[in-house]
This record gives sequence, C-alpha cells and structure tokens, in this order.
Amino acid sequence: MVSSYKHALIVGAGAGLSASLARLFAAEGLRVTLAARSTDDLAEICRDIGAEARACDATSPDDVNALFQALDSAPPDVVVYNPSARERGPFTEIDPEGVRQGLMVTAYGGFLVAQQAVKRMLPQGHGAVLFTGASASVKGYAHSASFAMGKFALRGLAQSMARELHPKGIHVAHFVIDGGIRNPARSERMDATDNPDSMLDPDAIARSYRGILRQDRSAWAWEIELRPWVESF
Repeated sequence: MVSSYKHALIVGAGAGLSASLARLFAAEGLRVTLAARSTDDLAEICRDIGAEARACDATSPDDVNALFQALDSAPPDVVVYNPSARERGPFTEIDPEGVRQGLMVTAYGGFLVAQQAVKRMLPQGHGAVLFTGASASVKGYAHSASFAMGKFALRGLAQSMARELHPKGIHVAHFVIDGGIRNPARSERMDATDNPDSMLDPDAIARSYRGILRQDRSAWAWEIELRPWVESF
C-alpha cells in the first residue's frame, strides 16, 4: 500500500509528469523531495505541496552521493528516475559527444541514483525504484539511435535490478511511456477536427505509478506500458 511509503524522491523534476507525481505523492501523505540540475522552475510546486527542491546533476557521482547524504535523516523509500536526453539526426551525422551525454543522462544517471537509493533501502527490506521509460525502450526509431541506446540501457538496468531485488523487498518497476505527454507547453487541441485523448494525461500516468506502489508483493509487476489509443503496438 502507498501508506507504507514515507518519502518520495523524484529526480529530473519539472513540469508535466514530475509535477503530477509530486502532487499525488503529497496527497497520499508522503514527504516529497524534487531534484533537478536547476531548481529555478520548482519553486511553485514546492510551495503548493510543501516539497523540498535540491540541485543535482544525476550524471555526477559526487552530486548524487551528496543528494542522498543530505536526506539520510529520512532516506527516500520511493525513488523515481525521470531524466532523459537525446541527439537527433541521421545516424551518420549525429554528434558523438551528444550521444555520450544522452547515454549519461538517460542510463548512467539512472544507475547512480538507483545504486544510492538501494543501498539505503536494503537494510530496511523495503522500498521502490521507478524508472520512466519510453517507446524507445523497446523499439528503435530512425534518426533516434542515441535515445534508443539510452532507453534500452535503462530498461535493462530495471530488469536486472528487479530480478535481484524483488526477493529482498525492493520493488523495481519500469514504465514504457509510448506517446507524447501533455504538459503546460504541449497539449493537443480538443475540437471536433482532432483526436481527443491523443496524448497521455500526466495525472493519469501518475496514478499508474501509484498503482504499482499499491501492488501486493505476491504479484509485483516489473514493467507496464502506457499509451494513448492513437499509438500502434
């Protein structure tokens, strides 16, 4: 049950899904900490729900260590990893440095955050690590090789962790978000000439994350896919 969790840390926080998760977790009575490279855009959501914001570059081991050490008086028992980055373009033209940075943000940062989280969860035999994936986690698209590389790696990390840690009481789950997510700067028109509900509602996605946290340990899911009806399988 969600009531068994006390403190949620959302890494890569911003508008859209992260804000929806933060509001929902706070409504469930959890303490909420939001982490991002820059906390400038987090003041409003922190004020609204009583959350705390901390600056952290998820690709930096020192930053990630410092983040968790700062929370050691009440370590998070729910950790959500949201960041991702990509280098778009034809395969022969994409910038190798951009690809490297995308892999660092999307996958390596997930490893760093998860490792520090799990070190603190294992002594309690309790906790949850939730990874936000994408359709690129399971299928590569043209002009998006770097994104597929990062998301495939993140999914592999989640699956490996789930196999090792579920028996130890740590619920690891990966979410394949197959479609565009509405946010304050990106929403579909709802008139008769367009397809309603063609983008994912971030509040609805957040409720699916909450559903994972409510699962009985005898039937834990390690992965779910969420998509609007316009997306093909």
